[in-house]
Amino acid sequence: MKKSIYIFTDGTLKRESNTLVLIPLEGEKRSIPVETIEEIMVFSELNINKRLLEFLTQKHIPIHFFNHYGYYVGSYYPREYMNSGYIILRQAEHFLRDDWRMALARAFVYGALANMLFVLRVYSSRGRKVSEQIEAIDDQIYQLKDAKTPQELMAVEGHAREIYYSAFDEITQNRDFSFEVRSRRPPANRMNALISFGNSLLYTTALSEIYRTHLDPRIGYLHETNLRSFSLNLDLAEVFKPLIVDRVIFSLINRRELTSNDFHNELGGIYLTERGKRKFIQAYDKRLKETVRHKGLRRNVSYRRLIRLECYKLYHHFIEDEPYVPYVRTR
Repeated sequence: MKKSIYIFTDGTLKRESNTLVLIPLEGEKRSIPVETIEEIMVFSELNINKRLLEFLTQKHIPIHFFNHYGYYVGSYYPREYMNSGYIILRQAEHFLRDDWRMALARAFVYGALANMLFVLRVYSSRGRKVSEQIEAIDDQIYQLKDAKTPQELMAVEGHAREIYYSAFDEITQNRDFSFEVRSRRPPANRMNALISFGNSLLYTTALSEIYRTHLDPRIGYLHETNLRSFSLNLDLAEVFKPLIVDRVIFSLINRRELTSNDFHNELGGIYLTERGKRKFIQAYDKRLKETVRHKGLRRNVSYRRLIRLECYKLYHHFIEDEPYVPYVRTR
């Protein structure tokens, strides 16, 4: 089974024979069998060379880079070995036709809101008082049909997310992780630091899963296709943020696996320490491997696999005009 490789050690990553070798500035070098690698996530200062990139291209392994604060900064995205001109044309056609684009954008937002409701209902069943937020987000779902543009859909999604975030303090019941208000760069408190870091991870996971399909990640529908490199991964991530990122956050806080000592202040913001990032990534990676029952396949599949299946649904939508229905967790 392939896995994600997370690198926090400063040093050099290079090819030796038919494997990867990590040579840290201090300590012994480590061999990483290339057959086991799904993707590489780099959080450190790492030296690489052209020979390594050629090897990653040959093995179809994307490598993603994060800055000192844990924000995604870019990827080495190997040649799109599965892309075809036809699917790119079909994706572009669905972007250029307003009604087709709106159908997809509305589906992504519906999936996001429906999965927010699922998470809230889970915690309601555990005694948390979130009934007002459940009712309010239900109302927002009804408003989706009235939106006429992707920007209006984003506004509905943004308002629903504000309502959803207002339940976080009730869910965690931990003053060290009070939500207050959503802030991004810089994050103003520990909860915002967790949300931003988790979202960055999910964006790159979605990008890696798109890479394994025929889809082109540069053409998105809810998030504007403009000067940014990728946008389809942002669309897909909206559907899965509540089920993956937010559940990881709640689990780490409620189990006291993260504390205030796992954060530090820097340049007017609050960020995870390296130890905090490692804890989050361990829980995140574990969540991606967790399985849930898939009604269509009649078997259990991992959350990572669910993201890939979402890509396949989009592919069939573009090629065979099958309606795209986002994944929504119901039980």
